[in-house]
Parts: sequence; C-alpha cells; structure tokens
Amino acid sequence: MCNSSCGGHHGCNVSLVAKVLVIVGAINWGLVGVGMLMGSDLNVVGMLLGSMPTLLAVVYVLVGVAGVMKIFHCKCSKCKAACATCGTDSKMGGNMQ
Repeated sequence: MCNSSCGGHHGCNVSLVAKVLVIVGAINWGLVGVGMLMGSDLNVVGMLLGSMPTLLAVVYVLVGVAGVMKIFHCKCSKCKAACATCGTDSKMGGNMQ
C-alpha cells in the first residue's frame, strides 16, 4: 500500500498509525488463533488492557477503523504525493509494503 511508505517517501502520520494498528491487530489475532489451538489465551491486547474494558473496546474499534482506512487508502495530499513519487496509483493499492 503505497500511501504508507513508498521508496523512502512517507505518507501522513495518520496513515502510519493506521499501518501500525493493522499490524498490531493482525499479530494479536494470529496469537489468539494459536492460543485457541494450544488451549490457552494469547490475546495480548486483552492481557494488557483486560482490566480496562472500555479502553480495550476503543483499541479494537481503532484497529477496525485502521483496517478500513487501509482498504480505501488515505486521500490526503501528502499520501497522494508519496504515491505519485513512486509511480503507483493509490486507487490500485500500489506495492504491498
């Protein structure tokens, strides 16, 4: 997804935060799946924020919003400029980086 990082040209900070949230969410869900197979609970986000259910819900919502944002790509001028610099079209997704 070229709007996050493209040939050394970075998109906006919101796009970077969305990328980090998507990665954290993917790793967490992978660990949840592995934990289910092993018969244990490996939900790291739940372990860290389990005593704060409202904050836990906010984190899950932010991860979901970040995922939707990565699907539709950031449309800000900084991200569009990063895509133009590397020669990919942000509508097509560009490189999977």
